[in-house]
Amino acid sequence: MRLERTLIGFLILIISATACSPSGSESENKNVDPKVANLKLPEGFHADHLYSPGENEQGSWVAMTFDDKGRMITSDQYGNLYRTTIPPIGSDTTQKVNVEKLQIKVEGDTTMHKMGFAQGLLYAFNSLYVMVNDEGDTALSKPSGLYRLQDTNGDDQFDKVSLLKRLYGNGEHGPHSVVLSPDKKSIYVIAGNFTKMPEMDVYKSPPAKREIDNLLPLIRDPNGHDNTVNTHGGWIAHVDSTGSHWELISSGFRNPFDLTFNEAGEMFAYDSDMEWDFGLPWYRPTRICHVTSGSEFGWRPGTDKWSPSFPDNLPPVLNVGQGSPTSFFSGHNAHFPEKYRKSLFAFDWSFGIIYAVQLEPNGASYNAKGEEFVSGSPLPLTDGMIGPDGALYFLTGGRRLESDLYRVYYGDNSGNTEKLAEVKPSEELNIRRKLEEYHGQPKAGAIDFAWPYLKHNDRFVRFAARIAVENQPVSEWQDKALNEKDPVILTQAIIALARQGNPAVRDQALKSLMSADYTKLSEPQQIDFVRAFELVMSRLGLPGADVKAQIAAYLNPQYPAKTNELNRELSKVLVYVDAPQSVEKTMDLLATAKDDKSNQNTLTQSSDLILRNPQYGLDIANTLSKLPPAQQTFYATVLSQAKTGWTPELREKYFKWFYDAFKYKGGHSFIGFINLARKDALSHVPKEQFAYYNTLSGDSLVAKGGIYVVNAVQQPKGPGRDWTVEEATLVADSGITNRDFEHGKAMFTASLCSSCHTMKGEGGVAGPDLTQLGTRFSYKDMLEAIIEPSKTISDQYGATVFYLKEGGSVLGRLISQDDEKYIISQNPFDPQITREVLKKDVARTRLSDVSPMLPGLINRLNPEELKDLLAYLKSGGNAQDTIFSNKKQVAEQKSK
Repeated sequence: MRLERTLIGFLILIISATACSPSGSESENKNVDPKVANLKLPEGFHADHLYSPGENEQGSWVAMTFDDKGRMITSDQYGNLYRTTIPPIGSDTTQKVNVEKLQIKVEGDTTMHKMGFAQGLLYAFNSLYVMVNDEGDTALSKPSGLYRLQDTNGDDQFDKVSLLKRLYGNGEHGPHSVVLSPDKKSIYVIAGNFTKMPEMDVYKSPPAKREIDNLLPLIRDPNGHDNTVNTHGGWIAHVDSTGSHWELISSGFRNPFDLTFNEAGEMFAYDSDMEWDFGLPWYRPTRICHVTSGSEFGWRPGTDKWSPSFPDNLPPVLNVGQGSPTSFFSGHNAHFPEKYRKSLFAFDWSFGIIYAVQLEPNGASYNAKGEEFVSGSPLPLTDGMIGPDGALYFLTGGRRLESDLYRVYYGDNSGNTEKLAEVKPSEELNIRRKLEEYHGQPKAGAIDFAWPYLKHNDRFVRFAARIAVENQPVSEWQDKALNEKDPVILTQAIIALARQGNPAVRDQALKSLMSADYTKLSEPQQIDFVRAFELVMSRLGLPGADVKAQIAAYLNPQYPAKTNELNRELSKVLVYVDAPQSVEKTMDLLATAKDDKSNQNTLTQSSDLILRNPQYGLDIANTLSKLPPAQQTFYATVLSQAKTGWTPELREKYFKWFYDAFKYKGGHSFIGFINLARKDALSHVPKEQFAYYNTLSGDSLVAKGGIYVVNAVQQPKGPGRDWTVEEATLVADSGITNRDFEHGKAMFTASLCSSCHTMKGEGGVAGPDLTQLGTRFSYKDMLEAIIEPSKTISDQYGATVFYLKEGGSVLGRLISQDDEKYIISQNPFDPQITREVLKKDVARTRLSDVSPMLPGLINRLNPEELKDLLAYLKSGGNAQDTIFSNKKQVAEQKSK
C-alpha cells in the first residue's frame, strides 16, 4: 500500500543511490558491503571498507598518517592514538585489519603518557608529529600544541615526547594538520581562526598594527560565533624538523583543515565558509586558495571580511561552494590515471563529497576546475591520503559520529606508477619566486628589483612585489612612493605605505593619490585605487575636514560606477568622508541594485546540496526560497554609519527597507546582522524621531536579541523523544478525543509539514495534499509513514539520481522531460524554480530506494502534542470534527 505521506515533501535525500557505482548491474552489487555500496565511484575504481573504530569502542577517527613500515597511525578526535596494520589489496579475506592503541612510556618515567586528541599527524624524520587539539580534557597531560614522538631505543614503541610549540586554541577552529614539505626537509602546520598566532622567528609578510582594514561598519556575528576570532584569521607556518624555527607563510583564512602541494611544489589550502553568512554580501564560499609567500586571504570578523577583489589579499583559484572542508592532499603518488594523479583531492565533511580539483597554470598562479570524485550519503569525511601502495585511504567520523576506514583504488592497483612529467614554470612564476626571495627580511637591491613589478599585469606578481617592498625599511622607499607618477605603481606603493608607514604621512599619501588621473585606470585598477584610499584612512586615521572635502570632490564624480564591486568601494569611502550627495546616491542604488554573482560562481551549486544532508540541506533550501539581495544589504550597512545628508524622505525609504528585509531568508545570522545595522542607523536619528523610525523599520518583527524574526507559530514545549512506531502507536491507542484544533495545526507547522504539504488549501505544494489523509489511513499507518518513511515510498514524489558522464551526480525530483533534457526541481521550499539536465550529459539515472522524507520531524513533540497533531491529520484540518473539544474555535470557524 502506498501512502501519500512525505511530511516534508522530498526535502532531504538520505540516499544510498547517490553513492552507488554508475557501472555494474544490480545483481553484481548484492554481496557488496553495504557501506561500499553507499559510495559513488568513477568508472574503473573500486573501494574496500576496511574497519569501523566505533564498533570496537575506539572513538571517531579524524587524522591519519603512515609510518616507515607502512602502518597507518590514526587519532580519535576525543581520545587515543592507534596504529593499524592493513592487509594488501587483493589479499585473502581472512586477513584482518590489526589495530593497537598507542601508549607512550617515557624512559625513566613510570607514568604512561596519553597522547591523542589530534587533528593532525605526520610521520617523518623517524618521528611522529602530533598536532594535539584540546584544552579541556583533564586526563590528557598534553594540551594543544605540536608534539614530536620518537622511539629512542628501537623497540618499536615511542618513548620520548617533545613539545615543539604550545599553541593556544582548540576545537574545530583550533590547530589542525602537519604536512611534510615537498623537499622532505621540513614541515608545515596549519591552524584555524580560533588559534592564537604564536610568535614567529620570521614573518614573510610583516605583521601589521591593525588588521581589520575595512571602512564598512564592523558588526560582529550576532550569534557570537566569531566574537573572539583573531583578526589575523587562520594561518600557515613553515617549521624545521626540530620545531626550533618558525616562519609565518600566510594568514587570513577562516578555518582550513589541511594544505597540500602540487607537482610543481606550489602550496594550496582548502578554506571553509561561514555558512551563517549565506545570502549576505560578505559571504565567501568554501574555496581552494593558492598559498604563496606572504599571502593574505582576508578573513575578518563579521561584516569586515575582505572582498576577493581587494588587492591586498589574493583571490581563490576555485570557489567550491557550501560545505565543511577537512582533508586536502595531492594525488601525484596515486596509482590512478594521469588526470587524477594531477588532481588535488578536497574533502567536504558536511555533504560527503571528495572533489578532484585539476589545476591549469595561469601566469604566476593557476586556474582550477573540479569534479565529484567519490561521494556518499551519509559520508562525514575527516582525513585521507595516498598510501604507500598508491591507493587512496580515507576516514569518516568526527563529532563522535560513526567512524569508518576505507580504501579506494583503480583497477588492480598495479598500473600508473610512472613518475609524472615535470612542468616547466612560466615566466611569471619565475618572477614571482624571485620576488619571494626578498620576503621575510631586509635585503639589498629589493626596492630596485621589485618596484617595476608593482604594475605587472599578473596579480600574483604584483602582490609578491608589494610584499617584497614592505619587507624593506620604510625609510628606503617612502619618498619614492609619495612621488611616484605611474598611477598603477602609485596605487600599490601607497597600499604598502598605508600598511607599514607612519600616520604622519597620511595626508601626503592621500594627496599623492589625488594627483593621479582616475579616468585613465581600468575598472579593476580603479577598485585597487579606491581601496588605497580606504587603507590609508583605515590604517593611518581619518583626515581633517579640508582633506576629506578634497577626497569627496575627487571621487564624487566617479560615483555611481558601472559595476557593483566598484560601487561598494566608492560608497564606503564617500559615506565615510561625509561626501555631499553620498547618502542620496547610495539610496538610489539601494532602491535599484541587482546582484551580480559572477564573483561567486561555484563548482557545486547550492541547490545540488539540498538533498545530500538532512541538517544543512534544510538550511540551504530555506535560504534559497527567498534569497536576500546582497548588494542592497551592503548599501544599507554602509548607510548605517551616515550621520549627515539625510532628508525625511530618504530616511523614510531607508528604514522601510529594513522592514522588508526581515522577510528574506538568509543564513542563521542574517536577521541579526540586519537588525544590528538597523540599530546603528537608529543611533543617528534625532531622539524625538527614534520611536517612529524604530517602529517603521520593523522593531516589532524582531525577537529579543535580534537574531531571528518573531514567529507567530506556537512551538512544541516538549520534552521530545526519539519516537518509535510502537511507542507512538501506544500513545494513539490510549485515546485521541477532546483534542485542541489550533494546537494541532500549530504542531503541523512546527514539524515542517506545512512547508511542503497542503491542508484544506493552505501550505506548500512540493508534496501531496494531506486533506483526505485521515479518511484512508489509521493512526498506525500515519505514524509508520512519519517515523519509518523508507518502508513505503510514493513514486510520484520520489527523487532521481542523474549520474553524469564526466563524473558527479545531480539530485532532484523529475518534473518533466523531452528528447533533449530532464526538468528537475531541487528545492521543496521553492519548487517553481527548476533546473535542466541535458540527456547527452547523463550516463544513467536511478530512482531512490530510500525515502526523501526527513525522519525525526516529530521528535520535538511530547505525547499530548503528538495527539493534537494526529487529530489534526485525521480531521483533514476540519475544526468542526468531533475529535476536537474547542467549541469556541468551532464557532469561529463557522462564522468565517
